[in-house]
Amino acid sequence: MNKTVSIIVGMLGMAALTVLCVSFIAGPSRKEMESPPEKPNIIFLLTDDHRWDALGAMGNPIIRTPNLDALAKGGVLFPNAYVTTAICCVSRASILSGQYESRHKINDFVTDFSPEAVANTYPLLLKKAGYTIGFVGKYGVGDNPPESQYDFWACNRKGQPPYEYTNQSGKTIHHTDSVAHGVQNFLNDFAGKEPFCLSVSFKAPHELDGNPPTYPVQERFKALYENVKMPVPETADPKYWASFPDFFRTDQNIGRERWKPLFSTPELHQKTVRDYYRLITGVDEVVGKLRAQLKQLKLDQNTIIVFMGDNGFYLGEHGMEGKWFGHEESIRVPLIIYNPALPANRRGTKPSRIALNIDVAPTILSFAGVPVPKTMQGTDLMKSNAPARTDFFYEHTFMGSPRLPKVEGVVTQDFKYMKFIEHGYEELYTIKADPHETKNLATDPAFRKKLDELRNRYQVLKETVQ
Repeated sequence: MNKTVSIIVGMLGMAALTVLCVSFIAGPSRKEMESPPEKPNIIFLLTDDHRWDALGAMGNPIIRTPNLDALAKGGVLFPNAYVTTAICCVSRASILSGQYESRHKINDFVTDFSPEAVANTYPLLLKKAGYTIGFVGKYGVGDNPPESQYDFWACNRKGQPPYEYTNQSGKTIHHTDSVAHGVQNFLNDFAGKEPFCLSVSFKAPHELDGNPPTYPVQERFKALYENVKMPVPETADPKYWASFPDFFRTDQNIGRERWKPLFSTPELHQKTVRDYYRLITGVDEVVGKLRAQLKQLKLDQNTIIVFMGDNGFYLGEHGMEGKWFGHEESIRVPLIIYNPALPANRRGTKPSRIALNIDVAPTILSFAGVPVPKTMQGTDLMKSNAPARTDFFYEHTFMGSPRLPKVEGVVTQDFKYMKFIEHGYEELYTIKADPHETKNLATDPAFRKKLDELRNRYQVLKETVQ
């Protein structure tokens, strides 16, 4: 046990002894002896570009994520978790604020939260309620993050931090390992004092932007998956890229532009998916270390852990690499909520309800007993009697054609309607019957009634999310 931990444990022990002595002298009644429950510590873990099925617990037989799988087994896994906008800056703003892009208005990489908006993000609301708050990794919203308002800050100010750093001793360190050190330092500094909320944001498994883009992997993981053949998705067939309309099917489309150096040959496809998985396994290692440290500090029974991806990722599906558009690979993400106080009959459950990134903030606030502002548009995912969400509004308006055609739409559990708003082009997919979205039904007369229904729902949601 290190010195910091010894001091913390010692202080806790003395505090407990003092309470026992005072109670004995005063002779309180049974009712007076009952104290309010201790507020839980909360850790929110966020990966970057982590698609829903890149997790063992989600049925992936290849990827190695034993620590995240254990978290899911002891907690709640949401198999139908989505983001309301699939791009990191917007999704992160939605996670912090509990709001759709249409309300928080951050739709690029340079816009900052206003002071009023920062005050209503979940970390600052928890700080107001007496929590110690920290942020480690990639903040990802604007050019001027609210560093001074956090009790602990270990973030790179760049919107896309590098994967490799040179530390003070001149040693090169990978971003994932840097995040691990930040988590360790926060817990050593603040564990056992006031309740805390630590937000942890990985760069992994996001690519390193460049020409060509790359996936820098930690040395110890470079041989992992080397002899595993990665399956090629059905929609990697060139006919699916060829099926897009002319305004979309252009080499200027960023999704296609990035596909070329990473997926355009079978060899590139194998290498890229292996590296993507390696980076996720690196994150999983950090989760294991985090849980071990919580146990060492005797905090494991009072610390809630929430894990999510900020958006999904095409691994060659539909002839693309990246996210942005409305396909499942782009908008669907992993989501795990682990609460050690969860009743045994809820552990390991997989509720079918639609969960969204805008639900993270209200769920975290509810865990802490902090009122959820009316400006938040998400719901508490752990509230068992909450009405199930039947659909949600999807929006992606960053940049525009030809680089990233703007798209909006409606996602239900059975159908998906997407409209490229600059061109009036519509897509309709039946998710249950066609989970890989291979056939656009928007012009099929047999689905005209459903198309009209979702068109109307789209107009309603577009107004209500403002």
